[in-house]
Amino acid sequence: MAEAADFQGTPSPARRWLRRTGALLAGAPLLAGLMQLPAAAPAQAAGSDTVSVALDSLSPSAPADGDTLTVSGTVTNNGKQAVTDAQVDLRVGAQLSTRSAIESAAQHPDDLQSSLGTAVGGKYTEPFDSLAPGVAEHFSLSVPVDKLDLGQDGVYQFGVSLSGQTAAQPWDQVLGIQRTFLPWQSSEADTKTKATYLWPLISTVHVTAKTGAGELQTPVFLDDDLTKEISPGGRLAQMLALGKDLDVTWVIDPDLLASVDAMTRSYRIQGAGDTTTAGTHQAVAKQFLADLQDAVADKEVVALPFADPDLASLAHNGTSVTGSLSHLKDATDVATTTVQTVLHVTPNTDFAWPVSGAVDPSIIKVATSAGADKVIARSDSLQETGGLSYTPSAARPIGGGTTAVVADARLSTAFEGDLTKADSATLAVQQFLAQSLALNDQTDKQRSIIVAPQRMPSASQAQAMATAITALQDSNWSQFQDLAAAAKDKPDPGATTKIPSSSAYPSSLRKQELPRTAFEQIARTQDKLDNFQVILTNQSRVVTPFGRAIDREMSTSWRGSGSEADSFRTGVESWLDSLTDQVKLIDKSETKLSGRSATIPVTVQNNLVQGVGHLVLRLTSTMPTRLEIGGKPYYEQPVEVSGGHSQSVKFSTSANANGRVEVIAQLYTEDGQEYGDPVRFDVKVTEVTPTVMLVIGGGVLLLVLAGFRMYTQRKRAAARQAEEGGGPDATGDDTPDAPNAPDAPESDGAEDTGGPGNPDAGDHRHQGESEARSGADDPEQPSDPTPDTAPESTDPSGTGERVDR
Repeated sequence: MAEAADFQGTPSPARRWLRRTGALLAGAPLLAGLMQLPAAAPAQAAGSDTVSVALDSLSPSAPADGDTLTVSGTVTNNGKQAVTDAQVDLRVGAQLSTRSAIESAAQHPDDLQSSLGTAVGGKYTEPFDSLAPGVAEHFSLSVPVDKLDLGQDGVYQFGVSLSGQTAAQPWDQVLGIQRTFLPWQSSEADTKTKATYLWPLISTVHVTAKTGAGELQTPVFLDDDLTKEISPGGRLAQMLALGKDLDVTWVIDPDLLASVDAMTRSYRIQGAGDTTTAGTHQAVAKQFLADLQDAVADKEVVALPFADPDLASLAHNGTSVTGSLSHLKDATDVATTTVQTVLHVTPNTDFAWPVSGAVDPSIIKVATSAGADKVIARSDSLQETGGLSYTPSAARPIGGGTTAVVADARLSTAFEGDLTKADSATLAVQQFLAQSLALNDQTDKQRSIIVAPQRMPSASQAQAMATAITALQDSNWSQFQDLAAAAKDKPDPGATTKIPSSSAYPSSLRKQELPRTAFEQIARTQDKLDNFQVILTNQSRVVTPFGRAIDREMSTSWRGSGSEADSFRTGVESWLDSLTDQVKLIDKSETKLSGRSATIPVTVQNNLVQGVGHLVLRLTSTMPTRLEIGGKPYYEQPVEVSGGHSQSVKFSTSANANGRVEVIAQLYTEDGQEYGDPVRFDVKVTEVTPTVMLVIGGGVLLLVLAGFRMYTQRKRAAARQAEEGGGPDATGDDTPDAPNAPDAPESDGAEDTGGPGNPDAGDHRHQGESEARSGADDPEQPSDPTPDTAPESTDPSGTGERVDR
């Protein structure tokens, strides 16, 4: 490859002659030393660059005929001596005709040993009398493009150098340089490349599976980092502001939309332990979504599966775990609904995007298992093997009705790395444009090229990307095309369609994958969720937040953050466990049965907000020969409990023998799956035996006999009193027909039964005292009150008998 001749030294011949003359007059030894150097030596520093040159801006990035090129930056003296007679020059180097030559030249942008190019000279320089050590000086130069003596259209090396001299080396030399590229397309190209640039709006995981107590289901965020990203000046806010004016295809993770949408209402931020604080950035979230809706209103939107699941991790470590692929299908199904609800546009969900576009057969199989029929790969993975002299179009049929849309690796990785410094960003932009123009010049055949950058560009990377895309939109060799159209373009017949083997998958990417244990934990959590949801009266309150949380557990954003990913998965499972434990059996102490049959209550407690049902409570006797439940070894009853309540379920039991029996209470779902932990308790049977019944019966008989004896004794005593009184008159019989005796004294209304005028007074008094003394032992009389309690029955206890607990 031909290179432009090197012209070391200052651009002015007169000035150079004067300096050399001065150097000769300084002494013969110096002249002799200079004569021993090669011709290029006086203009080139022997060691590393003493002065660093930063190229902060180059505008326009891709000049056309008639433009004026403006270059600005800084020069900094890194040495210990001042640089005198310094001058900043613009230099134009050789034309680079291949993409590999551009890539090679970009590896050493400040190497003084490489070709320096031709100095523009004339008035398009900027002199400095002196550069003090450690001091940075700003420069700005403007030059008409026609003064650069550019030849035919193409990519040229372009640089800014600083020449001068030091006390140790008092001759003119280049002390520092910064090279870049100048794409030159003077007029409209005959054939333009159709370029598609993906603009990813993706973030990390922010929302947990937790929701606040009560009916509102307030979401709980891991932290408040999302607020920083969507606030003015934040990474996502800048991505949005830059992207709205660009011809790009938006690639959006629906989880980001759902998270920001949740912030527009009441939300909480997780703190230390179980504490949370109220989120207060609803206005920021609403503004971000409003701006995003406007930005994508008439643009192509590609929706990734919810939470952007890691397809490679799933393919390599998850497919052997039952149920893992079903999560990818669920994440794909919910993507369309989320984007339509939040952005009011219908997204394209036909594309799968493995991390870094790296593919192998297993990744392709997983990527298309959820319905996507197009996979975004990258050319450093799906490499060309057919010996093509040009970069083919992106679309490649790879069999099974699947199309690989191959992004260009050089263009896609142009903005990785630290671009916080202006000079780094400028070099990235110029190299990107140079690669794009060189690609267009490879052939007269029009091709479709895809650029798929890193998933989560930093703010500085996004700014550099936007600068490059803007220049590309204004260039004379490129035109925009959306992703769906690029995937439908006619494939190049010479392009490779062979998917690389699994052994070719980059080890650096494989080390960052989610391990098999992660998918096993996900499967375990899903099993618990499946078992829990069947008992709920309002399943969506639990299924939706936990389903989305499980999707987030597989997110590509966990790459490089293994401990954080493990902590998130554990948090999801622990929270689900805490919810399932809100429906449980209350522990029971030992229960005593004092009869042949009784009722045993078991209490089910529901501390959830919603009611539960579709549960079965089974009570099992471990010794059915001693204690039966419902006439069987075990008995089941359905259970329904309202939210925040408890329900006692009663079981009829019958005892066949005395002793202690362990009973097990266990909840089951209607499909026979155990729910929660069992409750074990002892039942002590203390049945009344026949011997005891005989003893009790004998005692009752003795009481009856004693009462009869007392009754006969009283009858006999009453008869004797009647005989001793001498007839009916002596008994005090005052019938209506009996007049008072003529000799009886007048009564004052109170009969004096104890006076001397009544000879029977003493006998009546003694009889009353006798009756009073025996009243406690007399048998029951008709005048006695009804007993408070009935006599104890000897029959077996009824099923409703109270049980001591």
